[in-house]
Amino acid sequence: MVLRSSGAIKNRLTVLRAEKKWSQKEVAEMLGVSRQTIVSLEKNKYNPSLKLAFEIAALFEKEITDVFKYVKEEVE
Repeated sequence: MVLRSSGAIKNRLTVLRAEKKWSQKEVAEMLGVSRQTIVSLEKNKYNPSLKLAFEIAALFEKEITDVFKYVKEEVE
């Protein structure tokens, strides 16, 4: 039996950023990306590279799985 699935990567970036009281611009500057990248990440419109995902987790002193989750949706 083969299950086809699709899913999406969700993140907690907005919550983590609010906890630190950092602006989108501040986070972008610390990561070396544009503010628009942070906006797109927070809206789940953009999936970061694996490298960027690890850098985000490190910035917030979290494990990558504490920042990003893969939400699987099964398809018939």
